[in-house]
Amino acid sequence: MKINWGTYVVIAFALFISFILYFVLKVQSDSKYDNDLVIEEYYKHDVHFQDEMVRIQNAHDLKSKPVITVDANGIMIVFPADFEPDAVKGTVALYRPSNKKFDFQVPLSFTDSASLFIPKNKLVGGEWDINMEWKYKGKSYLTKEEIYIK
Repeated sequence: MKINWGTYVVIAFALFISFILYFVLKVQSDSKYDNDLVIEEYYKHDVHFQDEMVRIQNAHDLKSKPVITVDANGIMIVFPADFEPDAVKGTVALYRPSNKKFDFQVPLSFTDSASLFIPKNKLVGGEWDINMEWKYKGKSYLTKEEIYIK
């Protein structure tokens, strides 16, 4: 029996589609390929986007901004000297883009100086997103920054 080139094209397409479907089903059914959303309630979060932009603009408009530095011991967040440490209330959320199991939040609580230290033993090496939300004298602020931990 002789097969023409059209039959070969149909067989090639069928094999290619089977190959693609195999990998799609494998990724969807295997738990080691985590394909969850970064934020659980994505649409609820998206509704408050304009409010988030206002808080980011408030932080951008500050004359002296909080500084986030990374060193061998961990992450240091230092608020400017003109901030009253008792008046700053908020949280620092650390997000690991590659694995949400490492995400955690730390409250902004200061003792004598307006600085917060997050030790390196709480962090896994790699890229981290830091979202710092705080209120100071009735005004809300939000800063977002990416850092890399070695």
